[in-house]
Order: sequence, then structure tokens, then C-alpha cells
Amino acid sequence: MKVKIIFFYSSVIFFISNSLFSQSPEWINYTYFRIVNSIAIEGNSVWTGTPDGLVQLDMNSENIIYYNKANYSGLYGGIECIAIDKNGNKWMGTLRGIIKFDGTNWTVYNTSNSDLPDNWIRSIATDESGNKWIVPWNGNLVKFDDTNWTVYNSFNSGLPHNNVISIAIDESGNKWIGTLSGLVKFDDTNWTVYNTSNSGLPENEVMSIAIDKNGNKWVGTYLEAPHICRDCRNLVKFDDTNWTVYNHSNSDFPDVDIYSIAIDESGNKWIGTLSGLVKFDDTNWTVYNTSNSALPDDYVRSIAIDERGNKWIGTIAGLTKFDGTHWTMYNTSNSSLTKYIIKAITIDRNGNKWIGSGAELIKFDDINWTVYDTSNSGLPFSGGVSSIAIDVSGDKWIGTWCSGLAKFDGTNWSVYDPSNSGLPGDGVTSIAIDESGNKWIGTRGLAKFDGSNWTVYDPSNSGLPDDYVTSLAIDESGNKWIGTRWGGLAKFDDLNWTVYDPSNSGLPYERVRSIAIDESGNKWIGTRGLAKFDGSNWTVYDPSNSGLPDGSVTSIAIDESGNKWIGTWSHGLAKFDGTNWTVYNISNSGLPDNLIHSIAIDESGNKWIGTHNGLAVYNQGGVVTSVERSNTISQISSNFRLYQNYPNPFNPTTTITFRLSNTIHVKLTIYDILGREVKQLADEQKSAGQYKVIWDGTNETGKHVAAGLYFCKMKTGSYSKTHKMLLLK
Repeated sequence: MKVKIIFFYSSVIFFISNSLFSQSPEWINYTYFRIVNSIAIEGNSVWTGTPDGLVQLDMNSENIIYYNKANYSGLYGGIECIAIDKNGNKWMGTLRGIIKFDGTNWTVYNTSNSDLPDNWIRSIATDESGNKWIVPWNGNLVKFDDTNWTVYNSFNSGLPHNNVISIAIDESGNKWIGTLSGLVKFDDTNWTVYNTSNSGLPENEVMSIAIDKNGNKWVGTYLEAPHICRDCRNLVKFDDTNWTVYNHSNSDFPDVDIYSIAIDESGNKWIGTLSGLVKFDDTNWTVYNTSNSALPDDYVRSIAIDERGNKWIGTIAGLTKFDGTHWTMYNTSNSSLTKYIIKAITIDRNGNKWIGSGAELIKFDDINWTVYDTSNSGLPFSGGVSSIAIDVSGDKWIGTWCSGLAKFDGTNWSVYDPSNSGLPGDGVTSIAIDESGNKWIGTRGLAKFDGSNWTVYDPSNSGLPDDYVTSLAIDESGNKWIGTRWGGLAKFDDLNWTVYDPSNSGLPYERVRSIAIDESGNKWIGTRGLAKFDGSNWTVYDPSNSGLPDGSVTSIAIDESGNKWIGTWSHGLAKFDGTNWTVYNISNSGLPDNLIHSIAIDESGNKWIGTHNGLAVYNQGGVVTSVERSNTISQISSNFRLYQNYPNPFNPTTTITFRLSNTIHVKLTIYDILGREVKQLADEQKSAGQYKVIWDGTNETGKHVAAGLYFCKMKTGSYSKTHKMLLLK
């Protein structure tokens, strides 16, 4: 369904769409870029190239389809330029080669499978014969006729310089080529060079070219050293005989860089500059910028004009349509993310994602985005949200990089920093909340906050081995597991401190980036490699002895099946099921970046992955959205939980923990491997809360049962969960 919200303000109309996604069902990428690098018009479709991929806008319905890394891996690196041939094929220049899209199939050409001299493509034009004329960033001019590649450079052609910048093709099929050494005409046989020494061209650096219906060439020039010449940014008209130069000194043309030129049916020149959109009707100059129009940003990178005369303007803040009177804005991003680095993700009991992005806290309910920043909330200036935790009351506790700790209850904000509380440092790296509601805060040391009082632990007054705390986790027994930057791993049981480092344990490195605890009580530690600690034994996984792709582990999450999802510093995401490793990276999946900062798993098994280049969601078999998710199942899953018993294996006693969020009848039963009931641990009405039950390895008659595998099953309403338990003798 497409939801369209229209805001009217003066002559400005804004469209915000819950748009259509053309994405793989297993991956979704939420993009952050509003930058429009290029625009191409095809019938009623506006195709825009962004740093995140390709966006198709239907002019009539305003439906938007996003093509990005999630549904096509070849789109990694974004779209720099677009050209559409007479057969409707889209030819896109990217940072990793050329992509052809025929509406169904994607074909990639790069240096490994073609004669392209460079993968970074800055410009493409197509001629009437269907040839593609391609300008790579390393210079040269490339012709591709769908079979053969021809490369032109200063050594084998009349090109005066190997750094080609721009290209346009006139109605006679002549190629007009902008270089750093002048303007070049190529008629497929002869090369003609126009420069400052042999023509009226005022500067040799030709940045942009457009050709009007009379065959006049309109050229934007530029000098890299404007301090030498003030009027070196010029708009130049060339009618094949005469040169007319417009600049700051002889016209009302503003002294600005020209990035793009488009010409409408009336002959008006529309010029994209660093200081706005300029219209020139051969007599008058009109400048549109953020101060006198609804242009979203003064940096105009691209312009296209449709058959109705509408100007489509690509800026670094989005796509705008201008019909001569009204401005209409379109969001080329499929989210409200405004930063690309996603440092923290936490999911509340209602399934809302709370995302730390730059200096913002973002709430996403799978449909709507709510952004909290310093301008509209009590969130302190932070330099970045580093961590988020949610307590049993639903209050969000937000750690910032340099402005302390914030609490948000959905309405009110409270900020704790060293100036107004016992928080010992401005930077908060991690937060964990124990069963009593105490907040444990990783900062300059370890701080405990019970809502009124602050207790600070550091190397001077405790067994904490280092005052830089990087990560926290709390196990079922209430022990705090504390990762430090240079002191290894510490365990704190509220009385005693135990320190694990490379000198006294199997921890392979003293720096601990992340900690997760599975339902069997095993600690999984992200350090130099991945370390598993069961309380006695250490197992270390690294690239030399396992399928772990990177020795630097940044984040860990554990799903309901016990799979470990491991984020790495430079080689993507790894899944470990205890035996097998599966690696997801930018080359084989929908991940937008190989640097993983954070991972959270929702009740539907969707993995929410914060990367250095945006937010990704993955679920094998298909991402489950809030629209598809059963409200009943979602509510049950979030309200009730049976945890893995601890210890496991055990002899002779083990503790079984379960959680209820409302008063309900609960049955907790032990079965043997044949499915026979061994002992009923609970069969009664209980109120909301978390409960612990001890099984001592006896049956209903009080006799000890034999060693072996047993099952603990919790049944309450529609919720049912079973865990395996191993009794040793």
C-alpha cells in the first residue's frame, strides 16, 4: 500500500511516501543518503542515482521503488551517473563498474570482465546507434557497442589530456568531450580541440556540457585556483563559429562552480551550481536558492527536464520538482536516517527499534520513523549515541559519547552527567540493567545507579582492572561481566572481583569489545577473535582455526536457536551454529558495509544490523515486517519467556528461570527423553514477574532420576517453549 502525506506551505508541497520496495525478501537496507548524483527521465519514470543505489519515481502515482544493496549486490558503491538507451536499458556508472538494467536483469561490466580501464565511472552518454560513451575517473574515453570496447586516450587519439570529465552528443552524432585541457569534438574520425590558445574558450577545464535544439554548445568551465582569477567560473556558448562568455564580471551570472546544465524547450538554460539553481533565458538571470525558494539545498548536482517542462533537480538534500511555480520534494532515501554510522540498536517489547545514529536517537516501528535530536528533545549534544538499554518500565537509557547518560520515558527527558550526578565520565560506552532495576554503566570506570544513588568502581577502589569499560553483560545469577579496553574481562558478583586476561586465562587478548551470554550460561566474548567461556574452559575461534572471517569482533547477538551472530571490524557478519560458519559480506549478501557496529534480533528472528554505512535487516526465508507479523504471536513472544537452565550440564541441581508479563496460569514440567513426565515444577496462577525454580534431579516421588537428557517445558496460554537439560552423575 502507498501512503501519501501532503503538507502545504505557501507554494511548497512535500510528499512523504510509504513507498514500494523492490528488494530481496531476505534483506532490507534502510538508506540515509538524500544526495542525488544523477537524474534520467524515461516516460513517466524519473530515475535517480544516489550513493545508496537507484531510485525509480513514477511521476503520476508518486510510487517509489528503491534498488539498493539489499536486492542487488552489484549496486554497492552507489550510482554516479545514468544514461538510458533507445531500448530502455538503464546504463549506470558506479564506483565498481558499469551496470546495465533492462528492467529485469542486471549485468555488471568492470575491469575484471571487460576492457574498462577503471571501475569508477563519472559519466555515460548513448548515441543513436546504441553505443555507450563512457568516462571513467582515471580519464580516457571508452566506447562500448555491446560487444567491443574501444579505449581512447592521449596516446592513441586526438584527446589532449587523459583526464576526461564530461561528454554530450549532438544530433549529428558528434561527441563533445570536456577535458582538463579544453573542449574536444570527435566525429568518429577526426578530433578537434578547442582551448584557450586557439579559441574563445576562457578556461581549459570543461566541467559540464549541454547542447540546445539549435546545436549551440553550452559549456561550464572552471579553474582549480580561483584565487588567481576571480572570473574563471564561466558559462560559455559556442555556435560552431563564435564564443560567448558569461561570468561574474560581464553579466549577472554568479561566481560559482557549474556542475550540470539542462536546456528546456523554450531554450532556457538551467544551471546547477554550488550556490543554487540558475535560470538563464538569454537575457535575464534568475537564481533560486534556499533563501528565496523551496530548494532543499544550494548544492545542485544534477538536472533533468521532462516532456511537461518540469525541472527535476538533484541536490545533496534530496530530489525536487519545479514546475515554474510550485516546488515538490521527494525523499530518495527509504528512511529518516540522516547519518550512516549505526552504533547502537535495541528492540523494545512492542517491537520498536531504537537506533543510535550519529547525534540522534531514532525510533522505528517498521512503518514510521521518529527522530529525536537536540532540536526537538532533551537529548544532549553527544557526538553520537553509543548505547541504548530499556528497563522493565519501558524507559530508554541512552549513552552518549561525550554528554553523559539520558533517560527517556516517552515524554520526559532526564540527563545525567558529571556536573549533576555521580556519573564519573561524560562518555558512556555500554549499559546493562539487572533484575532489581539497577543501571550498570560503562564509562570512566563502572557506575551503578539505583535511581537515587551512584556507586562508582574503578581500579583505585575495586578489582576493576582498567578504568575504560567497553562492554557489559549480566548473567542469570546476577554476575556482572565487564569488558575493558586494556585490562581484559572482569566478573563482579557484587562482592568479589575475578579478572580474566591473557596472563591467567584463555582470553586471547586484553581488549574486550563485546560480550553476550547464551541460555546455557556460556560467555561469548568479542576480542582478538571470538572466545567462549563456560566458567571453566576457554575456546577461542579466530580466522586460523575456524570460519570466523576477521580477528576483530565488534558485536555479538544470540538468537532463539542458539546461533551466534558475530559482527566484525572489516569482514562482515558471521553466523555460528556451534559447528558451521556462514559469512555475510558486501560481495555475497545485502550488507551495505563490512564494518558491523551493532546487532539486535527481534521476536520474528529478523537480524537488525548496524553498519558503518547504514542499517540492514536480514532473515533467512524472508524479513517479517510488522504488517505481516501476527499481533497475538508478537505480544505473546515478548511477554513470556523460558530461559535455559543454569548450570547445564548439572549435578545434581539446576535453576530454571521464566518470565511472565501479566497474571496467567503457568505449567512447568520436566520430561525424559521418551516424553514421559518426570516432575511438575509449577502448575498454578502466577502474577507478572520473573521466577526461578530449582530442580534437584528428583521425580514426583522424591527419588533421584538417572543421568541423561531431559526436557523442561513451559506452557502458558498460547505460549510454549522447551529446553534441553543434561543431568550428570
